[in-house]
Amino acid sequence: MQVSKRSPGLPHIIWMVVLAAGLLAGSVQAQVVPSATGPHALWVGGEYSNIHADYPYGSNLRLWGIGGFADYRLSPHIGIVAEARFLRFNSYYGDSEDNYLGGVRYLTRRFGKLQPYAQGLAGLGRIQYPFGIPAGRYFALAPGAGASYSIARKWSVRGEYEYQLWLNWPNIPGYATQSFTPNGFHVGVGYRLF
Repeated sequence: MQVSKRSPGLPHIIWMVVLAAGLLAGSVQAQVVPSATGPHALWVGGEYSNIHADYPYGSNLRLWGIGGFADYRLSPHIGIVAEARFLRFNSYYGDSEDNYLGGVRYLTRRFGKLQPYAQGLAGLGRIQYPFGIPAGRYFALAPGAGASYSIARKWSVRGEYEYQLWLNWPNIPGYATQSFTPNGFHVGVGYRLF
């Protein structure tokens, strides 16, 4: 069996870069940011996630679960993001995936109440394998893009797509090391604390 040296997720990452570049290009026009979304704002919230698990390798299994996020806006266009997700439902004989990620978000110019963004996150991915096999922990990279929509002064809804790349998976002697690429959609509600 010949193993390809090209990462199976490379086309997805290229599309994410193209999407992020398009969002960045749209933000070059100056616009006043409303006070409810201005700099130094802390947003927290919860979300529902539905992802293509990528395990068992090559399957179409989709895991779903809940998570939480915090987004601190340093400026009108730059934010720091932290996310935790617990994907425990629709499993394959007891498997589950969790991730704890943090990184930077770039917010483009607003379109009315809609605020598009692109982000780059990194952190820990944890998989509980089926059949009682011990869990594995991996370094994960996660580019993504999405948008939030203001529904009230301190409330917003958001949706995003994220493509994760777990490096050195499965890191088990006797198994070929490859990229593990869970990816999918997240929708949630955010509340502005200050």
